[in-house]
Amino acid sequence: MKIEERALAIRQCIFKIACYGSGAHIAPALSMADLMAVLYFDEVLRYDAKNPAWDDRDFFILSKGHACLALYATLSMAGFFDSNELKTFTHSGSRFGGHPKMGDIPGVEASTGALGHGMLFAAGIALANKMDGKDSRVYTIVGDGECEEGSMWEGFMAAAYHKLDNFVVIIDYNKYQAMDSLEKIMGLNDFSSKLKAFGFSVADIDGHDCAAIKQALTERELGKPRAVIANTIKGRGISFMEGKPIWHCRMPNEEEMEIALADLHMTAEELKIL
Repeated sequence: MKIEERALAIRQCIFKIACYGSGAHIAPALSMADLMAVLYFDEVLRYDAKNPAWDDRDFFILSKGHACLALYATLSMAGFFDSNELKTFTHSGSRFGGHPKMGDIPGVEASTGALGHGMLFAAGIALANKMDGKDSRVYTIVGDGECEEGSMWEGFMAAAYHKLDNFVVIIDYNKYQAMDSLEKIMGLNDFSSKLKAFGFSVADIDGHDCAAIKQALTERELGKPRAVIANTIKGRGISFMEGKPIWHCRMPNEEEMEIALADLHMTAEELKIL
């Protein structure tokens, strides 16, 4: 399967899970589907789905935990658990909640959702691995709105200070947060220059170009943590959701559902809403 087909399959699964739970953060998950496809299915992230605690694995932390649908979809496709279990999303007793929980779900390395925390957790793992002499890498996806948190910049400063060249921060730069544009709330302006000033090696790319994503994730500069600014479209893959802040956390009506299914190349039968 081509990596672009993997990304489409992740988007289809994201939509299915949202429908199973009758609601979720769909648009923030759709924007990062290409990133997840490359990480897990294009020989970037080193993992063993049958042995999630493998000592020599790479780590992935989803700091923007509200976009967990993308993580759940990807982990199920990678074989960490039976995809049929995703039909229980947000149901009573399910281990698949609206934010990922460490310890309950194989492949989830941190409980995240409180924005500004996951990236620092990931940096701590990278520092520990470096101190232990491990050659594994730690990847984290953060939201652009999340980068307004002061703790994020403490983390950037610490990662550069400790020369964490085993650490890769991927910014899902879709230009929207919650119910408005990033620029209207607190714009990041020249994000690339800021990160370079903090001591990062920086790549500024099209976050939906799988070849560019892989190149950016695999390049490494000795002594410097890596930042990949992935310019994405919030709601990517569903036409009426793209770049529309109202779809941060909302389900389509009956008419919109037909459009979404067509955009995702799915039929109502394939959706199999429970």
